[in-house]
Amino acid sequence: MTELALEDQDATRLQSLVTDWSTDQETFKRVHWGKAMMWIFLLSDTFIFSCFLTSYMTVRSSTTMPWPNPSEVFGLTIAGQSVPLLLIAIMTFILISSSGTMALAVNYGYRHDRRTTALLMFATAAFGVMFVSMQAFEWTKLIREGVRPWGNPWGAPQFGSCFFMITGFHGFHVSMGVIYLSTIAIKVWKGDFERKGNYEVVEIAGLYWHFVDLVWVFIFAFFYLW
Repeated sequence: MTELALEDQDATRLQSLVTDWSTDQETFKRVHWGKAMMWIFLLSDTFIFSCFLTSYMTVRSSTTMPWPNPSEVFGLTIAGQSVPLLLIAIMTFILISSSGTMALAVNYGYRHDRRTTALLMFATAAFGVMFVSMQAFEWTKLIREGVRPWGNPWGAPQFGSCFFMITGFHGFHVSMGVIYLSTIAIKVWKGDFERKGNYEVVEIAGLYWHFVDLVWVFIFAFFYLW
């Protein structure tokens, strides 16, 4: 086979790939293009969160000043008693519960139960709003107590920058997830996907939400419990 013929074959294959993607075809065998793109996005996001957490652990291990005690910093005072990590425990419970409602939404989506799928997605989004609201309360409380990106009253000044960077970036993802889920839920409620006969977009949204929940487990373990 001549070199010119090989070049023509490569050009044909490349054109076929571009055509498949641009016409919304399944590029990979039995894998929807949207799901593949979501996995690629989540992989890139994993690298970012990994860098954040690795940097945090490096800073905490190398600082010469004492690191603030999370049980004291993130405690809530109830009836005159300080309860360590109470708010964080509630936030974690809410986010884990939202994973359950999202999984059920995907399940009912594949059953083509439009109403139940939409309601479960709205419930998941509501859990997300609760989580972000509690995180806003947590930020407000710490800012009032003197925590800043450049310092805090309890010890190592890097604590504030690590806290705001990691929890803020995760909170941004949760907020975007709430908007994303609400948008998809509205479309499900209107019957857009029923007419198409495909609810795979609900599963794709679920992948994003489960990722956000999983990242919080690592933040909870490394930042709040360590």
